[in-house]
Amino acid sequence: MSQYTKILVAVDLSDESAQVAQRGHFVAKNNNAELHLIHVIEPLSFAYGGDIPMDFSGIQDEIHQQATQQLKRFAKANGIDEEHQHIILGRPEVEIHATAEELGADLIVVGSHGRHGLALLLGSTANGVLHGASCDVLAVRVS
Repeated sequence: MSQYTKILVAVDLSDESAQVAQRGHFVAKNNNAELHLIHVIEPLSFAYGGDIPMDFSGIQDEIHQQATQQLKRFAKANGIDEEHQHIILGRPEVEIHATAEELGADLIVVGSHGRHGLALLLGSTANGVLHGASCDVLAVRVS
């Protein structure tokens, strides 16, 4: 097994995020590795196709502020300092890859919902992270 030095844990700040962070902590502790958290906020324009003639900036700012506060609380509860917290606006799989590359991470830990059938094994974000990563990916089954 590889000796990991930098681990990036991707969380969506749902209740299942604690399971993902615990697994990341376990691997980091056993490898004496640096642990980073990332939460990616998908722009509202992505969800609505970008062709809606509305200004989402105020709503997007509010979502960003709330997510930042949630991530700070989550990180504090998990013993991760502020300089190891990353909150980014964009497509989750793209930003997770970019941040892992920027940090020199050698492991990405992401949550995955176990569903029936091989095609449904990973959620779309976990699947995107797995298929484009230049480092190892640990998919933690969450329920």
